[in-house]
Amino acid sequence: MKRIVIKVGSSVITETTDIAKERMLNLVGLIAEARKKYEVILVSSGAVAAGYTAVQLNRKVPTSKKVLASLGQPILMSAYKNLFDIYDVTISQILLTEEDFDSRVHTQIVQDIIARTLRNDILPIVNENDISTTPDQLFGDNDQLSAHVAHHAGADMLIILSDIDGYYDSNPKDNPKAQIRKVVSNINENELEQKHTPNSEFASGGIVTKLKAAKYMMENNLEMFLCNGYDLTSAREFLMKNKHNKGTLFTTKKL
Repeated sequence: MKRIVIKVGSSVITETTDIAKERMLNLVGLIAEARKKYEVILVSSGAVAAGYTAVQLNRKVPTSKKVLASLGQPILMSAYKNLFDIYDVTISQILLTEEDFDSRVHTQIVQDIIARTLRNDILPIVNENDISTTPDQLFGDNDQLSAHVAHHAGADMLIILSDIDGYYDSNPKDNPKAQIRKVVSNINENELEQKHTPNSEFASGGIVTKLKAAKYMMENNLEMFLCNGYDLTSAREFLMKNKHNKGTLFTTKKL
């Protein structure tokens, strides 16, 4: 059975003042379906945004952002548990930082924990532990965290569910004729120097962080698929039917 990592962004599962319940239910339904075909690891953003639904602190203040994360983690996990209970899926929470991948000992611990949860038919839900850590201990965005999780956990592919349909040949906000690049086999440095443009107040990255994640995956001979998380049609077709109608596949393999 292939192993995949599904990463979902804050903008997909939360709204300004609440959890996006319908989108979250659709996500959970897709994951429950995908688990019949794959071993699935979920990397979920959304703790800070979920915390903001309870208390409206200024997330631009570092300590306030950590408080929001501490508030939001149980809110987010409670929402996931209630929805996954519908499908009789047991979940666990794993909080990681960049330091968990900086030594053989730390990485082995993470690998063993994830492997054991999967062997016991548990869905691991991973997020960055940004509550008690310093900035230099963090990835700063879950796109790159998910790529490292995919590589070190022995996954075959990373699926990033975002607020965009894929990677365009130009900015679709500026160019109405912009086209999705269905397959990307190389990312140059100029692409990695684009301006970060997260669409959500609570998002920590933009297209650049996704490109960095894709580059890391391809450097390790793995694949990444970027698609829309609001409408999961593309993700479902790609994962369950092997159909690539929309979205961008980052791969070094010859198709």
